[in-house]
Amino acid sequence: MLGNYLIGLREGLEASLVVCILVAYLVKTGNRRQLRPVWAGVGLAVALSLAFGALLQFGSSTLTFQAKEALGGSLSILSVALVTWMVFWMRRTARHLKGELQGKLDAALAVGTGALVITAFLAVGREGLETSLFIWTAVQATGDGVRPLIGALLGLATAVVLGRLFYQGALKINLAAFFRWTGAMLVVVAAGVLAYGIHDLQEADLLPGLHALAFDISDTVPPDSWYGTLLKGVLNFQPDPTVLQTAVWALYAVPVMALFLRPQRTDAPPRQAHDRAVTR
Repeated sequence: MLGNYLIGLREGLEASLVVCILVAYLVKTGNRRQLRPVWAGVGLAVALSLAFGALLQFGSSTLTFQAKEALGGSLSILSVALVTWMVFWMRRTARHLKGELQGKLDAALAVGTGALVITAFLAVGREGLETSLFIWTAVQATGDGVRPLIGALLGLATAVVLGRLFYQGALKINLAAFFRWTGAMLVVVAAGVLAYGIHDLQEADLLPGLHALAFDISDTVPPDSWYGTLLKGVLNFQPDPTVLQTAVWALYAVPVMALFLRPQRTDAPPRQAHDRAVTR
C-alpha cells in the first residue's frame, strides 16, 4: 500500500504542478477568461486516464490465464520503461518546466480556445496515462486486494491538496530534493514491478526458468505474515524469485539507481569577452 501511495503522490504531484503553472500564468497575464478551456482539457485528460485504467482492469478479466499473464508481463515492462524515462526527464528538466509550459501556453493563446484545450490535455494526459498504467501493474504485482488501489488514491488525493497549497502560496518545499528522493524510491518500486513482469512472462511460457529458483526464504519471510505483506506492498518483494527475476532486478536497479543519483552537471559560466579575444 505504501509503494502505491508513493506512486500516486509522485505522479499526481507532477500533474498538479503542471495545472498550477498553467492556471497561475493565465491569471497573472490577465487571461482569466481562458481558464475554462484549460480546465476542460484537464477534465478530458483525467477522464481518459480513468477510462484507460478501467480498460486495463476489465479487459484483462476476460482473458485466459496464459493471455492475462502475457499481457500483465508486457505492460509491466512497458510501465517500468515509461516511469524510468519520466524520473530521468523530471530530474533533467524540472528547473525549466515552468518556462517550457508558459511558452506552450503563449503559443496556444495566439491560436485560440481549441489550442488551449489541447495544450492542457496533452500536459496532464501524459502524466495520467503513465499513472494509470504504473498503478495497474503495481496493483497486479502486489496482489493484495483493494489496499494497493486505496493507497494510490490516497496518494493522488494528497497530491491534489499539495498542489492547491502550492498555488495559494501556503506551502513551500524543495521540489528538486522531493523529486530526487521520491524518484530514487520509484526506481526500487519499478525494479520490483519489472521482476513481477518477468515472472508473469515465465508463467505465460514466453520466458524459460519458471522453476529455477534463485533462493527460497518463504519459511523465514512467510508471504502472509505482516512483514512479508509489508515488503511485498512496498518493494514488491518475493521470497522465492526465479534466477531470471533476480538477475533482471539487479541489472535494472543497480545501474539505473547509480545513474539517477549521480551529481548533475552544472552549466559552465559564460566566458568573459576578454577570454574570447584573440591576440592580433
